[in-house]
Amino acid sequence: MSGADGPRDPGEEPWGRVRPFSIKTKLGALVVVSVLITTGLSVIAVHTKTELRFITVFSMIATLLITQFVAHSLTAPLDEMNTVARSISRGDYTRRVRENRRDELGDLAQTINVMADELEAQDRQRKELVANVSHELRTPIAGLRAVLENVVDGIAEADPETMRTALKQTERLGRLVETLLDLSRLDNGVVPLRRRRFEVWPYLSGVLKEANMVASARATMGSGGNHTRTDVHLHLDVSPPELTAHADPERIHQVVANLIDNAVKHSPPHGRVTVKARRGPLPESLELEVLDEGPGIPRSEWHRVFERFNRGSVRRPHGPGSDGGTGLGLAIARWAVDLHGGRIGVAESQRGCRILVTLPGEPSLPS
Repeated sequence: MSGADGPRDPGEEPWGRVRPFSIKTKLGALVVVSVLITTGLSVIAVHTKTELRFITVFSMIATLLITQFVAHSLTAPLDEMNTVARSISRGDYTRRVRENRRDELGDLAQTINVMADELEAQDRQRKELVANVSHELRTPIAGLRAVLENVVDGIAEADPETMRTALKQTERLGRLVETLLDLSRLDNGVVPLRRRRFEVWPYLSGVLKEANMVASARATMGSGGNHTRTDVHLHLDVSPPELTAHADPERIHQVVANLIDNAVKHSPPHGRVTVKARRGPLPESLELEVLDEGPGIPRSEWHRVFERFNRGSVRRPHGPGSDGGTGLGLAIARWAVDLHGGRIGVAESQRGCRILVTLPGEPSLPS
């Protein structure tokens, strides 16, 4: 037949409405076998002149045994499915139903396993979202707290420049909270990008200045860990100086800030982290590089660098109190780059680690 009748129901392929291993087929076979056994024993009774009561007893026993076998084959998977469903209802998404049948129960087992996979993925995404948001909220909160504490303690004056720094951190915190409240779009896989044209040099200069300020503030507050390092020098290299780009500045801030944070953690004492910006191959496209002088990343680990919660298993960061962080920064950077349709990855470098980011720039308009 041609495709005029529309697509077939997957449940009907390839055997049509009746499948050879369906439950209906098995029950029908049970009835047929029972009738055949009774008929055969009756014929034997006639030829051997055996009493009918013995034939009836044998027929009932044989039918009960066959029925018990078929019933067990039907109820055993239902018990297993019930156990797995109870585990899922308690939040345990690791259990799965064995898919070793070719009947309706096999289809049901496959459906339950697919449902468990989706629920497990949603639960993991929810936990990762909370971890990502917590990771992103920590920087502006720490910076704002440091500025206000310096003013209260008399270390800094409440001059316009200090207040502008505090206001900038507050605005960044507000934007992050706004992103958190947009969960419906996140759940649907749609995150709005607010692309605009901006000058790269002043923008990246502000990002580096903020990174220095936050590191110094945390060191002044006496917080532990590798975020307190102020011995690493940050260097900016933009060519040409008038370079512009077309992207979402807030998302690019996430990318650069997390790459700088990772590079600083892995830099040797008094090391140097360089942020380079160059024009990409397309109009207003952008290529960003973040280079450090640390131990680098083995090629065998390149494919795992941007995985969530991956903190590296080969070499530890330099500096006092280095614990490798939470393993979320590079995953967040990849997420923001993917939103732009760009690419991010580890590139060849003679020394240290080199992360290369390519942003496509302004999308071309249809003619």
